[in-house]
Order: sequence, then C-alpha cells, then structure tokens
Amino acid sequence: MPSRTAGPEGEEARDTVPDVEPACDPAGPAPLDVPRTPTGNADVDAQLERLTDADHLATDGHVEVYEDVHRGLRDALTALDARPGPPAPPTTYGTRS
Repeated sequence: MPSRTAGPEGEEARDTVPDVEPACDPAGPAPLDVPRTPTGNADVDAQLERLTDADHLATDGHVEVYEDVHRGLRDALTALDARPGPPAPPTTYGTRS
C-alpha cells in the first residue's frame, strides 16, 4: 500500500505509485515454445504435438498430459515392433562339408 506524505498546504497526498497489478503473472503457465522436428511417423508426431497441451496448464496438470503422451509413444513403439520386417537377405556362400 502506498504511503501518505504531507503535501502542500498541509494536505496529505498519495505517492505516485499506482495500485496496478502487473499484466503478466510470472507464476502462471507460460508456453516453452520448444521447436519440434517431424519424425516421419504420424503416430509419434501426434504424441509430440500433444505435449503443447501442457504449455497452457498449471504444473499439477502436466502429469496427465505426460502420462498420456508416454502411453501413446509406448503404443506406437509396440506397433512398430509388431510389424514384420523385411525378409533376410539370401546368403552368398554355400554350405561346406
């Protein structure tokens, strides 16, 4: 609260400090604006994009987003492991006896 001082003619005058709150709350959520490079895998890219949802949440809301993204990335990795890979190349050597 601003202090009061004696002004001209004995009147009390307020200091010139305004009672205005700052426009930006430094403790509030703020986007990190971390650049994301596409991975080439649509499922992974979608999960990484989901991380931006945490930018607008208070810290206690981050856990839900992180767990959801972790689950999605784990599912994407499992799906990659489930697909059959290319056939093994033929051997160029013969069997020896």
